[in-house]
Amino acid sequence: MSLLSDLINLNLSDTTEKIIAEYIWIGGSGMDMRSKARTLSGPVSDPSKLPKWNYDGSSTGQAPGEDSEVILYPQAIFRDPFRRGNNILVMCDAYTPAGVPIPTNKRHAAAKIFSHSDVVAEEPWYGIEQEYTLLQKDVKWPIGWPIGGFPGPQGPYYCGVGADKSFGRDIVDSHYKACLYAGVNISGINGEVMPGQWEFQVGPAVGISAGDELWIARYILERITEIAGVVLSFDPKPIQGDWNGAGAHTNYSTKSMREDGGYEVIKKAIEKLGLRHREHIAAYGEGNERRLTGRHETADINTFLWGVANRGASIRVGRDTEKQGKGYFEDRRPASNMDPYVVTSMIAETTILWKP
Repeated sequence: MSLLSDLINLNLSDTTEKIIAEYIWIGGSGMDMRSKARTLSGPVSDPSKLPKWNYDGSSTGQAPGEDSEVILYPQAIFRDPFRRGNNILVMCDAYTPAGVPIPTNKRHAAAKIFSHSDVVAEEPWYGIEQEYTLLQKDVKWPIGWPIGGFPGPQGPYYCGVGADKSFGRDIVDSHYKACLYAGVNISGINGEVMPGQWEFQVGPAVGISAGDELWIARYILERITEIAGVVLSFDPKPIQGDWNGAGAHTNYSTKSMREDGGYEVIKKAIEKLGLRHREHIAAYGEGNERRLTGRHETADINTFLWGVANRGASIRVGRDTEKQGKGYFEDRRPASNMDPYVVTSMIAETTILWKP
């Protein structure tokens, strides 16, 4: 095994200019991540200089067998924390050979919204709190839980320390450092309320980069859990009963909100979000009705309400924002399995472009 480890960690730059680029895309379910690698003649830092590539869409649920070719367009480059050196991870989106975005390509529509002049002028910032659950591989039960049984009730696990409260910290810390190495703007991690559940935060990120960075952070986490022999779950309610669900709270501000008088802009934006509550809920993740019950720090899925420092609201405004009269707000509705391209662009469209 030591030889295998030595070979995995070979430094290619000692002997060749060539690099390995791992092309990453989102599969047919909208949550499964796919990737494959190719050799390039030398280091690349600009996605537009990377070649397009293709894959068999009939094997990912994204194309019929008789016309299965799907084309990958490189969109963002990150350093590869697994191969290191000059090797890279490449976030791609997917198109037909004719150049039409395939139905599961949510990035294309998001990029259109973020390139709108009114949105560009507002410089939308996002901070996404990605919750997830680590499961035992063979039984699909949270790590640290007795097989077929339950741990003690919630309370000691949130940000907890100790072998009987914190499960999977080695995976979480590995992910944290790997994301920093890759160039993801990961801003923190913490243990969550349910044991075996964790959170990482990505941001502040501007516009489309929030989606790129969250997807790459998810990919890196998926790879690390693969190495650790643990299953990664983004299910918004992995365990039924008196256990917290998993969300992807999305913090948001525009230039107008961050400037003096911004609190009034925030209130108007929240009012618009309330008017489109059903449309947003429909786009905020599968199975969210199991999570948004009005319990466990959520608002009921059919109710829109906002409040200052209220974690049982749809939208939470921080005390600092209220006090300073400017800042940001948190949309607490998105599920852990939401598509960040959809959620971030929808919030921008509703609050900046939509005229009710």
